[in-house]
Amino acid sequence: RASVSELTCIYSVLILQDDEVTVREDKLNAFIKAAGVNVEPFWPGLFANALAEVNVCSLICTVEAGGPTPAAGAAPAGGPATSTTAAAAEKKVEANKESEESDDDMGFGLFD
Repeated sequence: RASVSELTCIYSVLILQDDEVTVREDKLNAFIKAAGVNVEPFWPGLFANALAEVNVCSLICTVEAGGPTPAAGAAPAGGPATSTTAAAAEKKVEANKESEESDDDMGFGLFD
């Protein structure tokens, strides 16, 4: 479960990304101060360092409902997805469709 400090940093990163501002420790600290939230001092630096070489928009767009994709099929940080990754994603979608169809065959579904 995420702490208040983690969630504050996550929301600050999302706001910065939405405004197309580079995620930096000083920017995160400015948001945290403006929000009036007490955050353990190491969190903003940790988030800034972790996201320094990451395209946050790409990261958000590639996260699936079940969590991030496995590292073996992931695109390089900040780089475009390869055709292999796209093919793997298509196979996964097809597998999910087949799984949904098999639920229908059983006579019940998730929302029945």
